[in-house]
Amino acid sequence: MLTSLPPREREIVDILYERGASTVTEIADALADELSGSAIRAMLKRLEGKGFVAREASDRGFVYAPSVPEKAASKSALSQVVRVFFNGSPTSAAAALLGMQGEMSNSELDELEKLIADAREGKKP
Repeated sequence: MLTSLPPREREIVDILYERGASTVTEIADALADELSGSAIRAMLKRLEGKGFVAREASDRGFVYAPSVPEKAASKSALSQVVRVFFNGSPTSAAAALLGMQGEMSNSELDELEKLIADAREGKKP
């Protein structure tokens, strides 16, 4: 899904997830490198055509927002990481994440235990 986007388009979508609906000027201000408004508009038009961004008229001009819910985009990206780097094993991915983490708080451990218990019962978080 989002991982198939070129890096600059992905950066724009990430900005929209982080900041919410934004104008071209607001997107330009948030980009790491300077880019012309026309270049940003061209990328937004491509993103809109691909179904990643929606455009709406407002008193500030056109505002752009992600059209794919962030949770769905995150799940898709994570699925690809698990498939590519962990041979499709969520357990290996979780073990790697836990290995990166310093000492976890009791509340974080409690939350993980609850997620595991819910998974065993077939509940979706």
